[in-house]
Amino acid sequence: MSVAGFLAHSALAAARDQARTAAAIATERDILTALFGVRRQLGWAGSNVNQAVKALNSAADAPHFAAALADLQRAAQAVQRAADRVANGQEEQAA
Repeated sequence: MSVAGFLAHSALAAARDQARTAAAIATERDILTALFGVRRQLGWAGSNVNQAVKALNSAADAPHFAAALADLQRAAQAVQRAADRVANGQEEQAA
């Protein structure tokens, strides 16, 4: 599902659910904001990794490769935390 499709689906689902509180809606907005931020971070880190791999393939030195991989790992962990928050919220709503 595309990002736009997900947002449209989420907005329609939220409009149908009159029992949701403002706090629950605000939490979901925070999660979406975090996910979009992480998306940017993953793009930056991926670009850095691609540049480092290109340098390594041409026998050049890539002194910042470890830092780029660390950035990528932090971004992946942030995605996991956000996904866990979304999953936990959906489990609570189903109960």
